[in-house]
Amino acid sequence: MSPRPKKERVCGCSYMGRAFKPTGIPMTKIEKIALLRDELEALKLCDLDGLTQEQAGQRMGISRGTVQRILASARRKVAEALSGCKAIVLENSICKEEE
Repeated sequence: MSPRPKKERVCGCSYMGRAFKPTGIPMTKIEKIALLRDELEALKLCDLDGLTQEQAGQRMGISRGTVQRILASARRKVAEALSGCKAIVLENSICKEEE
C-alpha cells in the first residue's frame, strides 16, 4: 500500500536555488541541508509574521497538524545548520503560488 500523495500547499516564498552558509567556507566543502519551500513558508508565517498554526494552515491550504509537522522539521533543520556550520539550501516542494 503506497502512502497518500501530499496535498499541494500555497506558498509565497520563492527563493529556490539560493543558499545561506557560514562565511569563509566554500560551498564545495560544506555539508548542505535542504529546506523545502513549504518549510520556509511555515517558518515565515508563524515565526516572522506571528500567525498561529491554524491561521498559517488556512493561508497555505493545509491542516494545522500539517503546519505543526512542517514547522518542526524546518526548525530542526535550521537549528542543525546554525549549530553545525552547515549550509541551508532552499529547494522546491509541492507548492503553488500565492493567489
